[in-house]
Amino acid sequence: MHPAGQIATPTDRAGTAPVRLDAAPDGLGARVRDTIDPELAAEWMALAADAAEPNAFAEPWFVAASLAAFGATRDVRLIEVRSGNALIGMMPVAIEHRYGRMPVRFLQNWCHHQMFLGTPLVRAGQGRAFWTAVFELLDGADWATGFFHLRGVVEEGPVHRALLDVRPGTIVHRETRAFLESDLSPDAYYKQAVRPKKRKEIRRLQNRLGELGKVRVRRLEEGADLHAWADAFLALEKAGWKGQAGSALASTPETESFFFTALAGAWEAGRLQFLRLDLDDRPIAMLVNFLTPPGSFSFKTAFDEAYARFSPGVLIQLENLDILDRPDIAWMDSCAVEDHPMIDSLWTGRRHMVRVTVRLAGARRSATYAAARTAEIGWTALRCLMGKAR
Repeated sequence: MHPAGQIATPTDRAGTAPVRLDAAPDGLGARVRDTIDPELAAEWMALAADAAEPNAFAEPWFVAASLAAFGATRDVRLIEVRSGNALIGMMPVAIEHRYGRMPVRFLQNWCHHQMFLGTPLVRAGQGRAFWTAVFELLDGADWATGFFHLRGVVEEGPVHRALLDVRPGTIVHRETRAFLESDLSPDAYYKQAVRPKKRKEIRRLQNRLGELGKVRVRRLEEGADLHAWADAFLALEKAGWKGQAGSALASTPETESFFFTALAGAWEAGRLQFLRLDLDDRPIAMLVNFLTPPGSFSFKTAFDEAYARFSPGVLIQLENLDILDRPDIAWMDSCAVEDHPMIDSLWTGRRHMVRVTVRLAGARRSATYAAARTAEIGWTALRCLMGKAR
């Protein structure tokens, strides 16, 4: 991939000839991009403001950071869909080489390990047109081998429903994660969601922490040093179990660079909310959110494990409930793993995510799709039998 932000004419995979936008009589068509130029980025952000489903991880600043950090080792392409001159959808895709245990090539919406929602950005009301153009492109593209796998999409959301209308696929995996949505005030929501005994224990922890020094919550504001805050977050995370396991953002140059670039892009786009819980001006918990009205996403959290007995991660999540007071934000996706003990105890809503496998046109592709589904069904049956045998 080209460096993020580099201005370039859309090219084919040979890197020379312009890509033609194959348009139907109504002006609907799709093409592949290799780069994000300033003009496309501006259109892409306008698309995000009118998307059927908000997704911070599909906005141009996040995709650009992803390409800069991880794109060089992946075969990633940007599918751009237009109706006439209007941009109605963008979706990064990647050619994968393993489907579960099967060594098979297939196409998937690009979802790397720091990308927690795979829903493409599609203009509201244009879902069927988007998927129609996408599959016309993929069915005729030699590089779109195997089948299409859509990962991390909201079940029965507008984008998923439009996909079912155009090219029904098979749901091959489901997961559920915590979701924050309420018309209640933060205090009223907290009292409804958390039982009195637990609230009493949290008050005790807050009081004990206050005995150690001055406790305050800060939010990154205009003019603050974003880089210093990001450095503090990385240090906090690396000092804990993630650092020991080698999974902290600062554990590799690629993920560390990605974090800085993504936060800078979110800050410039007006998408970043950064919170910290300080004890005597030193952070003991930090939280990164992406705000994409009317939705939002809790991206990363870290806390000082030396203060684990005071549950600083829970305390900063209590401050995060203030998002309920924002008139422009209706909900927040936790982006947490299923059954996360800390988030699930505070957030009562749930969001259901699915992975969908879709057949592409052609006998060879159909055979690959059928083989993958047969193997998948077999693995599922085997796991059920092994579970019953225990």
